[in-house]
Amino acid sequence: MTTAPSKYRILTAPVTDGIFMQTIDEWRAVAAATAPADRRAAEAAVRRAYSGAGLAAPTRYLWVDSPLAAVAAVRALENPGRAVLGEIRTRPWAAERRSVHEELGPEGWAERWNATGAQLWDNTRMLTDRIRAGVVDALLGPESENGDRKARATAASDIRGLLLDAVLGQHDAPWLAAFDGSSRLAGLAAVAKNAGWWWPFEHVVVFSERPVRLLRDEAGRLHAADGPALVYPDGFALHAWRGMPVPADFLANLNALTPARIRTEENAELRRVMLEIFGYDRYLAESNAEPVHRDETGILWRIPLPDDEDVVMVEVVNSTAEPDGTFNTYWLRVPPSTGTAKEGVAWTFGLTAADYEPLRQT
Repeated sequence: MTTAPSKYRILTAPVTDGIFMQTIDEWRAVAAATAPADRRAAEAAVRRAYSGAGLAAPTRYLWVDSPLAAVAAVRALENPGRAVLGEIRTRPWAAERRSVHEELGPEGWAERWNATGAQLWDNTRMLTDRIRAGVVDALLGPESENGDRKARATAASDIRGLLLDAVLGQHDAPWLAAFDGSSRLAGLAAVAKNAGWWWPFEHVVVFSERPVRLLRDEAGRLHAADGPALVYPDGFALHAWRGMPVPADFLANLNALTPARIRTEENAELRRVMLEIFGYDRYLAESNAEPVHRDETGILWRIPLPDDEDVVMVEVVNSTAEPDGTFNTYWLRVPPSTGTAKEGVAWTFGLTAADYEPLRQT
């Protein structure tokens, strides 16, 4: 008796394998897609997913322009029938994962996941978490000191529940990459390649369009200095600086930053962003700061910040001249507990001050 070849083996190849890299690149593009949804293809894929789950095709398809609008649309549905997320996504997902585990074993599954979905997981999860938080914030509005906190918490919980009822479409890319080629998940995969989030019910499906703008930094975090980092067609948007949520008007006022404005910012995280944008060296110069220590390695500066840890920097000068004969100055961020310039420079090399004895500084 011969054993049939595994349909999963090809994706357990090393990361350098060309076919494997193509698969990951394709799903990374799906997760980051900002083109308008292919509505006809998405609806056809949904019918395939319903058929695979043993369900009759939905009779209505409702398209909206963002997850925010989708939550409002789901709330307003009349006679949608029961929610069928379990049949459409949860159970097929679990069955497919069980099949992979049985065929590849725990180590094989771990290898497969690390080589596929794990490549996309962190950035996609951060993005979906931010979208959910943004929807909750938009629907609840600003918190009032005199508001009913219990009622607000209940409302937030209800909104999060509706968001967790969604199939994430393009943002299910990590898991779909891990199960690429699965016939059981073919309908879900096809919807993901053609639409954003969607809510499956017995008689109706609510689809969200994909974003029209998605900007991230080199680490894959939401990031934009000139406006929102994420925008949907209806204007639902998220502003972020290196993954940190910031108010919509925060970035618009960065050109007018001053040391005094930075010092008076009450939010410690926003203050750090302001310092990063303004420039530590410029802040020190315009604040008339004085060094706290200097030695042969450089100059230690300390920036006290209200309700936050001090920012401590070492100013060092490159000992090698540039082609034009000048010497570049660099600023090294070091731990707040740093007491001397040498200690700070040593820390950047993973050494103690006693162990740091460079033959030549570069």
